[in-house]
Amino acid sequence: MTDPHVADHEQDAGRPSTVLLSRINAPIARLGMYLSVAGLLVIVAIVFYQVFGRYVLNSSPTWTENLALVLILYVTLIGAAVGVRDAGHIGMDSLLVMLPDSAREKIELVIHILVAMFGVAMAYNGWILGASVGTVKIPNLGLPEVIRYVPLIASGVLIVSFSIEHIIALLRGEEVVPSWN
Repeated sequence: MTDPHVADHEQDAGRPSTVLLSRINAPIARLGMYLSVAGLLVIVAIVFYQVFGRYVLNSSPTWTENLALVLILYVTLIGAAVGVRDAGHIGMDSLLVMLPDSAREKIELVIHILVAMFGVAMAYNGWILGASVGTVKIPNLGLPEVIRYVPLIASGVLIVSFSIEHIIALLRGEEVVPSWN
């Protein structure tokens, strides 16, 4: 007969982390991906409208280019943060695979710490830059220039949170389950 405590422990080792941070981060990452995809579709519609206006109506709308550029910032930066959580970013995994487990885990830990520090730098500098242009308006949109820096700040905060989640999972010997599961 097997000891039920050992069986439970073995089952827990294969399951993903259920810590509070994972319960919060997974839906946030999923929402971020949905918003990024929706933003990409809106960008396509805006650019289509601009081309239609220019070549069919012979009167190109002036606001479309600036709005598309602002939306590109949201789509790429929020999508990049989700990529950090779901390990969708570019990596050099082939080098890590050749290392022993203990060395690989230490290097992965250092990588996540460095990514978190990068997220802090993004959020901090986005805040500073946004504050410096708070009163300036975006031409043809009339919106404050600061909206260009909101995704930089949000992405930085998300990257820090997602990196901390990875660090906790590594220390517990677990893996972060991608948010699309």
